[in-house]
Amino acid sequence: MKVLLSLLIVILSTSILSGQETKIITGRIISEDIEPIPKAIIHNMDTIALGSTGVDGYFKIEVPAETKELLLGFIGMEWISVKIREDCQNLEIIMMVDVIYDFISIKRINKKRYKRFKGLAKRHLQAYERGIFKSRTPCISYVFEKY
Repeated sequence: MKVLLSLLIVILSTSILSGQETKIITGRIISEDIEPIPKAIIHNMDTIALGSTGVDGYFKIEVPAETKELLLGFIGMEWISVKIREDCQNLEIIMMVDVIYDFISIKRINKKRYKRFKGLAKRHLQAYERGIFKSRTPCISYVFEKY
């Protein structure tokens, strides 16, 4: 009887701990040049890798249901943080190319970066018109972080 009770307690405790709700998020990541980014890494905000894109830039990841923001990285691209809307299951993301600015103040660099950053919505529309993205407007909001 004690063994049965102990086994029941172990089973119940593991099912409660593993009962965290998750959701599946799919999407595509492309560059400013409207080219797919293969093997871009997708992290949560604790920098834990959740997955990566395939050769065509598509991804499918499982995240905790309360996930509201993702961090994306790839060699030669700026790390970018995106906030996910509540009703959003298919993310279409554009990453900016990492540009080296020589002999310019940080303030001017951030102005140049922000100008490019504001153009991401226009790039999204161009990707939609070319058939690369499925939605006309982004389902996410980009977070601009100064250097």
